[in-house]
Amino acid sequence: MKVREVMTTDVVCCSPETTLAQATTFMEKKHCGFLPVVGEGGNVIGVLTDRDISIALGTRNERPSNIRVWDATSKKLFTCTATDDVHSALKTLHAAKIRRLPVIDREGALIGVLSIDDIVKKARGHGNRGDVTYKDVEDTYKSLQRRVRPSGEGTNAAA
Repeated sequence: MKVREVMTTDVVCCSPETTLAQATTFMEKKHCGFLPVVGEGGNVIGVLTDRDISIALGTRNERPSNIRVWDATSKKLFTCTATDDVHSALKTLHAAKIRRLPVIDREGALIGVLSIDDIVKKARGHGNRGDVTYKDVEDTYKSLQRRVRPSGEGTNAAA
């Protein structure tokens, strides 16, 4: 199964200059907790999560309207392409201990988002060869529970 068969294409994104107040409004309207951050050339350059916003607001004595998205995001970025196999994307989610991946084209432009929740909807009990099984998803979910952040580390935007 390919990422394009599972990914969400109706995605809202933000720029590095967007404020956390604006980003929060985007998330509220779209009922999501994840925004890809897109640079001037249209390429994905980071991600912002609701967790990143919470940490940024909890560790700064500033209003959300004064904090730029870029100042709250992790600079570590994981992505996939629409032609990637879902198993490959699951491996990335598992290794990085994250729940969502921006889906990009060859030039790095955003074309969608793949979430573990999207994958769950397509999983099958034992499945045929190439299918994503419940066990595949379960293993990835378990890895998310083992996420450890060393003290002093910056925000993990990919949470």
